[in-house]
Amino acid sequence: MSRIGIAATAAYLPERWAAAAEIAAASGIPEQVLVEKFGLRGKHVAAEDEHVSDMSVQAAYALLDERGIDPESIDCVLYFGSMWKDYAVWQAAPWIAHRLGCSRAFAVEYDNVSCGSPVALRVGRALLASEPELETVLMVAACRESHLLDYGNERSRFMFNFGDGAVAALLAKEAPNELLASHAITDGSFSLQVKVPGHGSVEPDGYPYLDVADPGSMKDGLDAVSLPNFVAAAEGALARSGATLADVSYLCGIHMKRSMHRALCVALGLDESRAAYLDDTGHMSGVDPLLALDRAARAGKLERGDLVLLLAAGTGYTWAASVVRWG
Repeated sequence: MSRIGIAATAAYLPERWAAAAEIAAASGIPEQVLVEKFGLRGKHVAAEDEHVSDMSVQAAYALLDERGIDPESIDCVLYFGSMWKDYAVWQAAPWIAHRLGCSRAFAVEYDNVSCGSPVALRVGRALLASEPELETVLMVAACRESHLLDYGNERSRFMFNFGDGAVAALLAKEAPNELLASHAITDGSFSLQVKVPGHGSVEPDGYPYLDVADPGSMKDGLDAVSLPNFVAAAEGALARSGATLADVSYLCGIHMKRSMHRALCVALGLDESRAAYLDDTGHMSGVDPLLALDRAARAGKLERGDLVLLLAAGTGYTWAASVVRWG
C-alpha cells in the first residue's frame, strides 16, 4: 500500500476576536476565571453572514493557493465540521467543492462534533487506501458554535469557550507527513446530555441553543472516564502505529480547561511545551487538532521523524486519536 499522509494544511479565523473581558460581560463569569480556569484569553466570532461553508472555502483556498494546487486535481472533498451548517438537512461538501472549482471531485459529508479531526483522518486514509485510483482527499471543517451559545444558561457554561474558525488538510499518497493509525472509544451513555433540543424531530419548536440535560450527572460521569479514555485512545492509535506514549513528540489536542490539559500532559508523559494550547481561539468543534498541527508546523516546532498525536473527544461521547510521523 502507498504511504498516505498529510501534504498540506491551512486555516481560517474570522476577523472579529472577542476577548475574555467581553465574554465575561456577557456570561457573568469573572474574566480571571475565564483566563485561568477556562484557559480562554479570547476567541474568534464569525460574522452574521459568515457560515461554515464560507469559512471552509476560505481555509481550503488558502491551502490550494499556498501550495499552487489545481482544484481540478482533487479527487474527493470531505467535509468533517460542525453539524450546524448553513441550512438544515443539507450537505455542505458539494457546495464547498463547487465553489473551490474541484470539478472532478466527489463530495463526502462527515459532519461531526469535537472528535472530528482524528476520525476524519481515519476516514480519509481509508478512502485512499481502499481505492487505488484516488490520489487526493481535501478535508475541510468549520465551526460556528459561538452563535449557538446562550450566555444566560448556566447549564451550558462549560461550552462558553466555543469559538468559530475553519481548517483544511490535504491527504495524499506518498505525502511527506505519514498518517499512521487511529483509534477511538465511544460511550453512548452520555449521548443525550449535550444537544440543541429544538429543531429536530423530537422537539421541532424547542430551545434553539446548546444545552446540557443534567450538568451534575454529566460532570460526575465524565470526571471518572475522560482522562483514562483520552489515554486509551492515544495508546490504541500508537499501538496500531507500532509506537508507545514514550515515542510521542508533540500533542495537538482540543481546547479544554487548563487543569484537564495539564493532567492530560502528565498522563501522556509530555512536557506542556510540547502540547498545543489554543487559548486565543477557544474550542472549535472538530477544527482544533488540525489547527494546532498547522500552527505547530508553521512555527517550526515539528522536526523530521517526530511522532505527532492528534487527540480529541466529542459529545456522544467519543474519544479519538490519530498519529502522524512528521516528514
